[in-house]
Amino acid sequence: MLTVFALDSRLQQDALVIGDFPLCRLLLSNDSNYPWFILVPRREDISELFQLDVADQQQLWRETTTLAELLKDSFDADKLNVATLGNVVSQLHMHVIVRKRDDAAWPAPVWGRHPAKPYSAEQVAAIRERLRLVLTEEFTFVEG
Repeated sequence: MLTVFALDSRLQQDALVIGDFPLCRLLLSNDSNYPWFILVPRREDISELFQLDVADQQQLWRETTTLAELLKDSFDADKLNVATLGNVVSQLHMHVIVRKRDDAAWPAPVWGRHPAKPYSAEQVAAIRERLRLVLTEEFTFVEG
């Protein structure tokens, strides 16, 4: 039986779809306090890293490190927070959060520190354009 990838409803509610790497859907958390990206492997019923086969584990790490390096440079990050937590959303997802010494929560974790401040359409367009300049041809943007 063929299953179709479905994004967890909480991620759909709290994030904007940017596009797809070969394995992962790239989301932007709709919180302009921080450039906060989320990679979600397009695999069904996966909540833990070890549930991915070895090839997918390696691909997830490649996509994570590629994204982190690009974000560090293009957003002039002081630090990147990279983690899989999944306490609220069990679907496997990797957070890649750009941190700056002057951000709203520095140096504390971003979770629960401040109410989310949604992006404007102009801010999202600017982030998409910034990413277009640095992402490779293996990334497919989803317009919206």
